Amino acid sequence: MKDRRDAILDVAISLAEEGGFDNVRQRDVAAHAGVALGTLYKRFRSKEDILVAALDRETETLERRMEVKPAVGATPLDRVVHLFQLVTRGMCKKPKYARAVLRAVASGEPEVAGKVAAYQDRMTGLIIAALRGVGRLGPKEAPSKAPSKTEKTLAFALQQIWFASLVGWSAGLLSQAQVVEQMRLTGAILMRGVEGEP
Repeated sequence: MKDRRDAILDVAISLAEEGGFDNVRQRDVAAHAGVALGTLYKRFRSKEDILVAALDRETETLERRMEVKPAVGATPLDRVVHLFQLVTRGMCKKPKYARAVLRAVASGEPEVAGKVAAYQDRMTGLIIAALRGVGRLGPKEAPSKAPSKTEKTLAFALQQIWFASLVGWSAGLLSQAQVVEQMRLTGAILMRGVEGEP
């Protein structure tokens, strides 16, 4: 079952990178993945659903990688910037796919909401792990080690800035390096604010 799902996601990524969002037609995905169209519809209700699932799978792979080789840097800001360098590079190396994913995430399709939330949770965990200088947060952190409201809010704000910066990159307004620089500047401002909390 997992092999079939992976085949579907691999095909969707390939089709998106060939021709963008409009090239990811469910009929074509099913045919190229060697699955019946009905089988595909049982798993994924729309192309947005498939693309967000592909993004979540890639983020899960990144989680495993970061567990072995955490973000590097002497400070929380350095580590967060390193994380965003990695994820930005990963997105930008497949530009048509990245644009398709951005469109899918922002689609507002009800069937996609759960997958977007799962992806955001993964990103929150990766950001907090980078802030703390660890590879990955444990699945069931002790209450004293559970992410604080401040950490969650900081991670959420950084994700929103990153998404907006990627939209700017998608529109040709920002380079990949400028997206990362936006994250460095924003992270520095937000972290200064957190340090200044009473």
